[in-house]
Amino acid sequence: MAKKQTLKFRRTVNAPPAEVFLALTNATALREWFSDTALLEPRQGGRVYFAWNQGYFAAGEVTKLNPGKKLGLTWHGRGEPEQTQVEISVAPKKEGSSVTVLHSGLGSGKKWKAAADAISRGWETGLENLQSVMETGHDLRITMRPMLGVSGLDEVTPEMAEKLGIPVTHGVRIDGTMAGMGAEAAGLKKDDVLVNVGGEKIANWPNLVTALGKHRAGEKLPVSFYRGAEKHKETLELSKRPLPELPASASELAEVVRKIYAATDLELEAALAGVSDESASARPGPDEWNVKEVLSHLVQGERDTHAWAAELVAGEERLYNGFPNNSQIRTQATAAALGSASELLQELKRHEAETVALVAAL
Repeated sequence: MAKKQTLKFRRTVNAPPAEVFLALTNATALREWFSDTALLEPRQGGRVYFAWNQGYFAAGEVTKLNPGKKLGLTWHGRGEPEQTQVEISVAPKKEGSSVTVLHSGLGSGKKWKAAADAISRGWETGLENLQSVMETGHDLRITMRPMLGVSGLDEVTPEMAEKLGIPVTHGVRIDGTMAGMGAEAAGLKKDDVLVNVGGEKIANWPNLVTALGKHRAGEKLPVSFYRGAEKHKETLELSKRPLPELPASASELAEVVRKIYAATDLELEAALAGVSDESASARPGPDEWNVKEVLSHLVQGERDTHAWAAELVAGEERLYNGFPNNSQIRTQATAAALGSASELLQELKRHEAETVALVAAL
C-alpha cells in the first residue's frame, strides 16, 4: 500500500478563539478570506463546498465539530486522485489564537505531487489571509493583487503590428502609464508592446492575466517589450492597488453613503426637471431603456442590496453566483407598478434611506 502523507500548517492570529472559529465555519466569513464561493453547514454530516475563480473546487462533509475548538471534514478537490481529510484546531494563545491545520490522506508519488503542492500553497496563503483579514481587515487577494500601472492594454493584431513597426504579431500594447507606479518607473511608454513578463510569453490578454496572477504586489519581474522594431528588457516592480480611506465605524460609513445618495439624487432631480411622463416612457432606440426603466433599474439595485446587506448583518449570506443580471421583464414590471417618473424617484429615495439604515447596522 502506498504511504500516505499529512501536511501540517500553523498560524497565530491576534483574535479571540471564538471569532477565529466563526471565520472557519461561517460561509460568509469563509468567503472573506478563504475561497470565492463557500458552503459549510456547521453540523455533523453537513455539506461542504469551496470554489475559486481560477477553476479549482473541493467538496466534502463535516466529520467533526467541537464548537470553538475543532473542525473536521472530508476533502475531494478537482483533479485530485482521491478523497482526503482536513482537521482544523483553534487554541487560545497569549497573542490571541493558534490555528493548526492537518491535511491528511494524501498519497505519494508522481500523481500526487502536483495536488500536494497546490494544497500546500492553498493552506499557506489561506491562513496568511485569515490572519490579515482578522487583524487588519485587508483581504490580501485584493490588496496584494499586482498592477503593472498602465492606463490601458490592447491585444496586438497584424494590422497594429504593422502600424507600430514591431517584428511580431502577438503581445499586448500599452496605452499609457500611471504616475508613480511600476510601468512608469521601469521606463515603459505608450505603444510599447509587452511580449514577456516574469519569464512567461505574453501573446494575448489571458496570458498576461495568468502571468501576473502568479505574483504579488511588490515583486520585481523581468519584462520584455518592443518599442518599434527594437526589443527592450527591463525590471518592473509590480505596484500595489491604491486603497481608499475607510470610515472607522458602520455609522460613519452610513453617513458617507447618505451623502453620496444625496448628491446623486440632486443630479437626478435636475436631469428629470421638466420631463413629462410621455417623454419618460419614450425609448431612445429599439433596444434601449426609457427613463422610467432606468429609474426602475436603480430601485431594483437598492432592493437587491437590501437583501444582501440583511444577510450580512445576520451572518447568513446565501451561496450566490453574483448580483442578478438586468432583466427587461423586471424593470418593466417595476415601472408599470409605480407609474410616473416622479413616483419612481421617490421610491428610489425611500430605498436609499433603507440602505443607509442597513449599512449602519453592519
